[in-house]
Amino acid sequence: MSKRIEYIVDEILDQYMYADTSFRPWIIGFSGGKDSTVLLTLVWLALRKIKRDTITPFQLRRPIYVVCNDTMVENPIIATYVDEVLAQIETKAREEDLPIFVRKTEPKLEDSFWVNVIGKGYPVPNTAFRWCTDKMKIKPTARFIIEQVDECGEAIILIGTRKAESATRARSIKKHEVYGKRLTNHTILRNTYVYAPIKELMLEEVWYIINAIPSPWGFDNSILFNIYKDASADDYECPTVVTDKSHGSCGQSRFGCWVCTVVKDDKSMRSLIKNGREWMKPLYDFRIEIDQERNIIENRMPYRRDGRRAINDMGPYVFSYRAKMLRRLLEVQHDLQKHDPQIKLISDQELIAIQVNWYRDFNFGYQVSEIYNSIYKESFNMEENIKNKLEADLMKEICSENPEEGELIEQLLLLQRSKSLMQRRRGLKNEIESRLKEFVNNKKQ
Repeated sequence: MSKRIEYIVDEILDQYMYADTSFRPWIIGFSGGKDSTVLLTLVWLALRKIKRDTITPFQLRRPIYVVCNDTMVENPIIATYVDEVLAQIETKAREEDLPIFVRKTEPKLEDSFWVNVIGKGYPVPNTAFRWCTDKMKIKPTARFIIEQVDECGEAIILIGTRKAESATRARSIKKHEVYGKRLTNHTILRNTYVYAPIKELMLEEVWYIINAIPSPWGFDNSILFNIYKDASADDYECPTVVTDKSHGSCGQSRFGCWVCTVVKDDKSMRSLIKNGREWMKPLYDFRIEIDQERNIIENRMPYRRDGRRAINDMGPYVFSYRAKMLRRLLEVQHDLQKHDPQIKLISDQELIAIQVNWYRDFNFGYQVSEIYNSIYKESFNMEENIKNKLEADLMKEICSENPEEGELIEQLLLLQRSKSLMQRRRGLKNEIESRLKEFVNNKKQ
C-alpha cells in the first residue's frame, strides 16, 4: 500500500480505538460502487490491524453496520452484484470474528416507486418534482439510523464522498467540515455524526485500491471494475492507475434506479447495452417511453388527489394510463425473464398494493390480475385475496332489480378488504363515507 493509503487506515484505526472511546455504532452507507467499496475495504483493514496488534479485551467493541438501501428499482446488474457482495461480506465477517453486520433497507410498500406511480398516479419524477429520493432512499436509511440512535444514544455515519468527485461535492464537504476535527454534525438527524475518511482520495487512488488490494471479504474486484468499464460512456472515460496491462481504462459512471426519469439520458445503461448487455434494451426503451408520456394532458387528471384543481390541469395519471403502464412494465419483465428468470421489476406485494389503491380511488374498472394473467397466461390469485367470486355473484342476484346498489355494496366490501390486505384500517370510515356521498349525488342527478 502507498503511504497515503496507510495513513488513512491508521486514521480509521485511531478514530475507532482512541479518539472515541464510546460504543457509538458506525454505519457505513454501502451502495456496492467504487467509493463505498474502497471505504469498507480500508475500514476492514483497520479492524484487522487492531485485532492483530492489540490485546485489549474490548478492542473491537464498536459494531459496524454495512447498510445498503434497495430502492426496489435498482439497475438489475448492480442489484445482482450487490446481493452477492453483501452475502460474501456477511460470511467473511463471521469467519474473521469482526463486528461487521450487513443490513438492507428498502422503502415501505406504500412508498415504493410503482405503488406511487401506477397505484396512486404520481407522475414519474423530474427535477421539479423529485418525490422519489425522500420516499425511496432517505426515509428507509433514516429509519435504521434513528433506531440505532434510540438504542445507543448516538451514531456515526461513514460516507465515501470525495472532494475530487466534483466542484459541488468539494464545496459541500468544505462547508460542513470543522478544521482539526474528523466528525461533523449530521445536517438533519439529531445525535448523529458524519465521518468521511476517504474525502481526500483522487479517482486514480480509488481504482488503485480496487485493482491492487485484494478484497478483504474475498470477492473478485475485477467484476466491479468491468461493470464500470462497460458502463462508461465515451465522455466519461478516464485513465486510471493500473496494476497490469489488462486493466486498460475505466470510467466513473454513476449507477442508480433503472427507471430514473430525473436524468435526461441514462448513459451508464446505454453503454452497458452497447458493450454486450443487449438484453437491457427494453428497460432503456421503457424509461424513455414513460418520460416522454409524462406531460401528455390526456394521461393526467385535472384534479389533485386531495380534490383541489391541479396546476395546468396536470394532476395524477388517469386510470387508463396507469393500466397501460402496468401492462407495459409486465411485458418488459416477462421479456427480461427469458434472459434471467430471477429478474423481477415489480413484486407481488406491489401488484396487490396497486389494486388496493385503485379500489381506494374508486377505480373498479381495471383489474391488476387480468392484466397480469393476459401476459403470463397463468393465474395471479389476487382476486381470491380481495373478493370472493361466489359472493359477488350472489350479490348481483339479490340486487338484480337495483344493480347499481349491488355494485355499491360490492365496492364498499372491496374497500374494507383492501384495508385488511394492507394491514391499515386508518381512513376506512372516510373512504366509505366518500363513496356513499358520491353514490347519493349521482342518484340525485
